[in-house]
Amino acid sequence: MQKRRFLFAAAATALVAGAVHAQLKPSPAIAPRASQPAAPAAPSAAADVKKDPDKEKAGQNAAHAWLLLLDRRDWGTAWDSSSAVFRQNVPLSSWMDNIPKARAPFGNLVEREPAEAIYKTTLPGRPNGDYVSVLFQSKFDKKPGVQETVTTVLEPDGRWRVTGYTYTEK
Repeated sequence: MQKRRFLFAAAATALVAGAVHAQLKPSPAIAPRASQPAAPAAPSAAADVKKDPDKEKAGQNAAHAWLLLLDRRDWGTAWDSSSAVFRQNVPLSSWMDNIPKARAPFGNLVEREPAEAIYKTTLPGRPNGDYVSVLFQSKFDKKPGVQETVTTVLEPDGRWRVTGYTYTEK
């Protein structure tokens, strides 16, 4: 049985039907914002996929570096290095309360391999831009079969940053 966990995501239209969802949400005291962090695009379901090996590699490198921060339990640096949209919509306090609980059941990373990187210029509910979604096959000492999908965005300063993350346990 697969369970998909959304740690941060966009509008419900971007969610995968039939999946179990657990989102980090802004605290009730914070009014919802029009723009939300991008839900990681399902790499194989991309309708407007572009081929750009350089952007795919750059997005993949940013995604992998960010996952290493999670593996080291460096939650604050992971939040700081995420995209502006992510930081605007996921309060640091919510992130710091929830990400350790979500990742604790994994245990320590054993291995991780990128399986697919998809470059797109559009995502539902997001402005046109440069997005790369990367699917990683990951193995942890407590969870041997985890698919992690990380979506990165090229921000105006020229840096790729994470704007979405999901994982599916197998």
